[in-house]
Amino acid sequence: MEALDIWEAVEEDYEIPDLPNIPTMTQIKLWKEKKTRKSKAKACLFAEVSSTIFTQIMTLKSAYEIWNYLKSEYEGDARIKRMRVINLIREFELERMKKIESIKEYSDRLLGIANRIRLLGSTFKDSRIVQKILVTMTKKFEASISALENTKDLTQITLVEILNALQSQEQRRAMRLEGVVEGVLQANHENARNNKKNQNPNGESSVNNKIGVKKGSYPPCQHCNRKGHPPFKCWRRPDAKCTKCNQMGHEL
Repeated sequence: MEALDIWEAVEEDYEIPDLPNIPTMTQIKLWKEKKTRKSKAKACLFAEVSSTIFTQIMTLKSAYEIWNYLKSEYEGDARIKRMRVINLIREFELERMKKIESIKEYSDRLLGIANRIRLLGSTFKDSRIVQKILVTMTKKFEASISALENTKDLTQITLVEILNALQSQEQRRAMRLEGVVEGVLQANHENARNNKKNQNPNGESSVNNKIGVKKGSYPPCQHCNRKGHPPFKCWRRPDAKCTKCNQMGHEL
């Protein structure tokens, strides 16, 4: 609003005097500017609120009245601000990093709470966020934190430095895991292809046919109790169909 030169209309509910009977060009210009500034400020406030809040402020006459209503309704007095800060600090202290959460997601969550505290006028230093991250990291980041303890003074490290270090380790770990997964998938694919090659059309292993079972040395058939043929070739098997009578249970 300051950039648009309309904050004056919000901060002060000034009156626009009527033009004299024979106004000069300067007087007309100043009158139009003051009137336009008020209208622009009101329209700007209307545009920036949600539809629910708009229905509450649409009957107010000036930008000054709208702004005072919004301040009293949503900003609150000093006591309410202190209570909100206390609740946000409690929320910040209870936060913990989830196992499936990335560094960016966790840091964004902490920064979101910290910025809400700052917007209420309280001081919240980045060093507090750094300490929170160091204490609540999951086990997979212990090696990085130990390395930082050996190389840097953690009381002086900045939020940007620790986030860059942890995100670098997270990216390296993701790349290693991606390589391992690709290797496992490729090995599984090779095994499946080899198994498919070693099977005959009837689903039996060709290796077993070559070295395990010789022709004529089959055990007694489960359908006819005779030797010399596998069960899937037995003419008495239940799914056998006669070519002459079209009946199931035998073959001709």
